[in-house]
Amino acid sequence: MVSAGDFRNGVTFEMDGNVYQIIEFQHVKPGKGAAFVRAKIRNVIAGSVVERTFNPSDKFPTAFVERKDMEYSYNDGDLYYFMDLETYELLPINKDVLSDNFKFVKENMTCKVISYKGNVFGVEPPNFVELKVTVTEPGFKGDTATNVTKPATLETGANVRIPLFIEEGEMIRVDTRTGEYMERA
Repeated sequence: MVSAGDFRNGVTFEMDGNVYQIIEFQHVKPGKGAAFVRAKIRNVIAGSVVERTFNPSDKFPTAFVERKDMEYSYNDGDLYYFMDLETYELLPINKDVLSDNFKFVKENMTCKVISYKGNVFGVEPPNFVELKVTVTEPGFKGDTATNVTKPATLETGANVRIPLFIEEGEMIRVDTRTGEYMERA
């Protein structure tokens, strides 16, 4: 059990049948009245963020969210298969669970599979990936304005904007959280 008075960033707990994680918290002691805890909490499964006020003596059961490294193997229709690196078992995960930034993941990449009580509700790809540019227009000679970009398609099929000097066949590093080009690999 965790009490609202013991809230810290990153703590996960159960409330109203859902799992929440503390994003921000603040202990408030007004001049008049009782102290309270103001917290910004995220529903771990749905992803929604709300701000709530708690009495410091409120108690909630602690929720243990498991984050396990698993290797993406292949997909078959709407099922994506991940291999447990310890037991070598394949775990099928439905396409609905995958986030938008999963488009940067290629086969044999290690991702974090996030589950609660055995139910998988999320897959986190690595923060940075190195991918090959498969389709892009050639840069124009003399176009040297700063921060000019062009569209490119990567080996996973994802589309990003890259600088003019990058050509087809080059490896680049992409930030999967923002979908932005970082540097040549």
